[in-house]
Parts: sequence; structure tokens; C-alpha cells
Amino acid sequence: MRILVIGAGGVGSAAVRIAVRRSFFEALVLADHDPARPQRLVGELGDDRLAAATVDASDPAAVAALVREHGVTHVLNAVDPRFVMPVFEGCFAAGATYLDMAMSLSRPHPERPHELPGVMLGDEQFAAAPDWEAAGRLALVGIGVEPGLSDMFARYAEDHLFSEVDELGVRDGANLVVDGYGFAPSFSIWTTIEECLNPPLVFERDRGWYTTAPFSDPEVFDFPEGIGPVECVNVEHEEVVLMPRWTSARTVTFKYGLGDEFIGVLQTLHRLGLDSTVPLQVGGVPVSPRDVVAAALPDPATLGDRMRGKTCAGVLVRGRGTDGEPRAVYLYHVVDNEWSMAEYGAQAVVWQTAVNPVVALELLAAGTWSGSGVLGPEAFDAQPFLDLLAAPAPQGYGSPWGMREEPVS
Repeated sequence: MRILVIGAGGVGSAAVRIAVRRSFFEALVLADHDPARPQRLVGELGDDRLAAATVDASDPAAVAALVREHGVTHVLNAVDPRFVMPVFEGCFAAGATYLDMAMSLSRPHPERPHELPGVMLGDEQFAAAPDWEAAGRLALVGIGVEPGLSDMFARYAEDHLFSEVDELGVRDGANLVVDGYGFAPSFSIWTTIEECLNPPLVFERDRGWYTTAPFSDPEVFDFPEGIGPVECVNVEHEEVVLMPRWTSARTVTFKYGLGDEFIGVLQTLHRLGLDSTVPLQVGGVPVSPRDVVAAALPDPATLGDRMRGKTCAGVLVRGRGTDGEPRAVYLYHVVDNEWSMAEYGAQAVVWQTAVNPVVALELLAAGTWSGSGVLGPEAFDAQPFLDLLAAPAPQGYGSPWGMREEPVS
């Protein structure tokens, strides 16, 4: 296996740090628009299998050329979602297997944005599925943590824990604190604005997909391992697109523990128009307001030394157990920032995102997973994934997941 990771930011760099401890690949190229970023990491790690490159992720032809130049077999897209389609198209043109952690962007319904979906997350990629299947090529979409590991939990629950699934409710929360900053998101602010200010998507089997207003339907969820109660709200996310395609769940939701302060900042950015990606003319120079916000905030990849606490990703599953009786469980994965920084030099949120595509690549390399078309994580067997993630190193990745029985309501 010859891997190309596009994007040397927090998640892409963490993926490389994780991968170099494994032996399943022959070569790995880390590429970015800024040549210094991949060169710096490759020099630091000192692994002969690594190489650095420069690429314009907005240009499918440039992506395809880099794939061909290095004989790449598998591409991990680790740039923000606005570059999904050019990287996706470049991989197809060059014949490489494609993996990403976020899907093609949505567009709200032009007249009823808080009732009906317009263009949904991933629609552009799924439209190309027949071409990928006909060519015998695989695009594994949404294989980060959320989407990704959350979808693996959904697959595992339906296959091993439940005879009927009434609800798959993704619940994400943390107690992370970044010292020294009044406001410092632990993940890409560009992506955070995109998913939090777009109309959230909800799925009901009898109704299909529909949307609500941002930050709707708040609930307090008690997260495990000392994180505790966090108020969670509806947010647009890929799981609500993916899970209904490959599971029988009657309802699928995604709720994120943002907190009042974070929501207030996002709402202010929206009121001021600073969430817009449409360039404004500033002194004769076109500038995207959202890019300005991103440039003004600290790079999440650099916050690990100032960060403390834990982050949790998981799925609340309700339905009937294999014995036919009502059952509810929360399947989850917690990462402590102190551990991820000490072990990998990567802050908890980016490490938790990055480990999952690396596990997936290892399963593809071993032939444990295979397929063609545009497929979500739920299309694959979850058991070997969860086993490899949790197994102690060096056999596995040493990052166990948990399960908590919940009250049946």
C-alpha cells in the first residue's frame, strides 16, 4: 500500500504520526499547499517510508498528477470540506482508493431551509457512485471519528446488540479547556462554522430527511469517564446521511455539546456575516470573511500544550435487544488530552479524528475490508475495526472503547 495524505494540518499530521508506528504500508506521502509543513513533519519523524510534497487540493488534475507521480494506491483527504470534490475527482481520475473524514458540502433549501433539505452532505459524492462501482474502485467516505467511529458503533449495535433499532443518536461532548485563550476551538473553525450554522438534518424512516433551525432541541446528556452533563443541540452532520443508508434505524440524530458561550460566538459571527465564504473586496483584494476568522484564531493543532480534559464521541442506541426486550446503550470512545499529547504529540480532538482512517487503511491493506462504489463506514464489518482500535499496541492501536447501559424510556 502506497498512501497519500493530503493536508498537513492537525488531523493530517496526527494521522502520519499514528501510521508510522504501523508496518502495513510501503510508502506515505504527506502533501500540503504549504511545502514547509509536510517537510517539517517528515524531517521530525525520520521514517524512510515518508516523503513530503506540495499540492493544490482545489485542482483535481494536480491531485491526479501527484497520485501518479508517487504510484499512490490510497489517498486520505485531510483538508477541509470545500476541497472534498476536487480531491475525490482527482483520485478517481488517477485510479486510487479514496478516504475522507468529511463529505461534500450541503446547500440549504432556497425557500424552506428549516423544514426541507436542499443539497445534502455527500450528495455530490453519491451521485458519482455508479462510476466508482463500474470502475471497481472504492471511495470510503466519512471515516474520521464523527462521522466514522460513530458509524462503526451503529453498525456494531445493529449486528450484535439489537434485534430492532428505534434510534441512533450521536452524542458528542467534552470538558476540554484551553488555557490562555478567551475563545479557541479545538477543531477547524471553518468546518465548525459550516456544520453548526447550517440547518441540522434529522432522519425518520416514515418521513425521510428533514431540517430544523440551528441549535434546536437542546438536551442534557451525561458523558462518561468524568466529563459529566453537557447540553447538546442538533447540528448538521454526515451520520444522519450515512446511517439510514446502511442500517434499519427508524430515527437518526446528531447532537453536539457546544455550550452557551460557543453558540453565542457562532451566532454573532453569523449576524455580522463573518461566517460567509463569499469574498469581499478589502482594499482591492478579495477576502473571504470566514477565512479571516480562521486566520485570526489559533491553529487547533498547536493548542495541545495548553489544553486539558477529555473528549467523547459516541452513539446512543435505543430499540430491542437480541432477547426482544427494550434496551438502550451508549457506545463511546474517550480520549484524554494528557495521554494523546504525551504519547503522540497531538491534541485529543485531532488524534481521535485521525486514528480511525489509519485503522481503516490497515484493514484495507490486510484485505479484511474491501468493496467498490461510494460507501460509508456502515457498509463494512465493525468488529475487526473496533478490535484493532482497542487492542494493546503493538498488535493494535491501544485505544479502547466503552459501552454503558442506559435507562429504557
